[in-house]
Amino acid sequence: MIDDHVRELAAELGITVPPLRVSGSDPVLPSVFRVGTAAAVAVGAATAAVAAFRGDGSEAAVDVREAAVAFRDERHLRIDGTAVNLWAPLSGDYRTADGWVRLHCNFDHHRDAALAALALPAGAAPDAVAHACAVRDAVEIEEAVTRAGGCAAAMRDRAGWLEHPQFRAVAASPLVRLTRVDGSDHLVGSGSGSSSGGVGVRETAGARGGPPVGSGGRVRDGIEGRVKGGGEAEVGSGVGAKGGAGGGRALEGIRVLDLTRVLSGPYATRVLASHGARVLRVGAEHLPEVPGAVIGSAFGKRSCHLDLRTEEGRAGLRALVAGADVFVQSYRPGALEALGFGPGELAAIRPGIVCVDVSAYGRQGPWAGGRGFDSLVQMACGIAHEGGDGSRPRPLPAQVLDHATGHLAAFGAVAALLRRSAEGGSWRVELSLARTAHWLDGLGRVDGADTPEPDVTDLLEETESVFGRLTHLRPPGTVGGRSPYWSSPPPRQGEHPPAWW
Repeated sequence: MIDDHVRELAAELGITVPPLRVSGSDPVLPSVFRVGTAAAVAVGAATAAVAAFRGDGSEAAVDVREAAVAFRDERHLRIDGTAVNLWAPLSGDYRTADGWVRLHCNFDHHRDAALAALALPAGAAPDAVAHACAVRDAVEIEEAVTRAGGCAAAMRDRAGWLEHPQFRAVAASPLVRLTRVDGSDHLVGSGSGSSSGGVGVRETAGARGGPPVGSGGRVRDGIEGRVKGGGEAEVGSGVGAKGGAGGGRALEGIRVLDLTRVLSGPYATRVLASHGARVLRVGAEHLPEVPGAVIGSAFGKRSCHLDLRTEEGRAGLRALVAGADVFVQSYRPGALEALGFGPGELAAIRPGIVCVDVSAYGRQGPWAGGRGFDSLVQMACGIAHEGGDGSRPRPLPAQVLDHATGHLAAFGAVAALLRRSAEGGSWRVELSLARTAHWLDGLGRVDGADTPEPDVTDLLEETESVFGRLTHLRPPGTVGGRSPYWSSPPPRQGEHPPAWW
């Protein structure tokens, strides 16, 4: 079942991947949703695509327990033996006059927006928030907080979500959308996607562009030339016809720009880093962060700061784009386009670039461009309602939407690199947390609510870092019998210059 899903996803993106060896089965974590299956498919797809990019016939393998446990890696992160708290005091579920609402207040400006929407003063305590929510309807609070620039989601049941216009927009989109981009931001080759919720139909540039590429065919020699500032082509570093085969890791020489925060985007680029890609995270001093999340998702990366509000910062980013292979961003849809970094502009700067866009609810529908996080999407899409039998929210036993979307984004990025190597062109990959939730729903249910917690002792590693000694989970999956790994510990934010190495 898991291997079938992976091969179907690969075929729909127009690539061929080697057979995936799967060990273990659901249930792994306590949930009625097929969390282990979703984890194994997402991890397996990324791993199989990397094996295809390697091009030497290496076997891809995934263990269901290891993949599912990896989806909880933030729970197992320790800094000098101390667990990391990712939640601010006001973040949480609140009972309302007609149900429940969740407020996401991890960023100060989102907290302030929620308090303003609830007519509460700055510094209000959780008890005051609970009292303010208790006398108002959930959707009313959701809409008020959203209008104020904050993040909230009313708890809907599955039927309520299926009737929502945003669901129809989400259901009509593919799980992983892969389209080709020219220098004027024209998307070519995309089909008409619709799906009832399984791994079914996916809109992609697909096989219409020719036979699938990957393990079944040769990839053109070399990574396509990178365009320097003056227009001169620069040959990719060290990756030949087989994408790093012969001792090195598959993605060595691939350069990835990471303009993402919390959490699916950083997970996607962390996956790419674990297979050898050079990942440079671009943040800024003025942008809010969740410190624990930044540390846990930054293994194998470098970190620089650029203020894109300034021309100097934008010029610095353009210089980085000129040397990049992959550009991953999770800004609200339209935000980077307004700064001159839409897919068309990126392709003009660096022909051959792969643009990966991750959002909460996608680019279509009434919530297109809306703010959202894993926990909020679980509330809006009926997952938290079903998990708690409607009496109170019960989320998934992991940030499944973040992790699955992150691994599927990594899969899409590698698939686009394979298509680029075979056909040329620049490519765009698009995913949303809500579409991943729809896919998870379509995988069905399992009798797993009372599943005991799995032992993770054999999956833990320790790494020295500038923050202290880190205890963490190792990356899941294997290629050619070898596990991926991160070549460096998490850096401090902005520790490195905005330059390639």
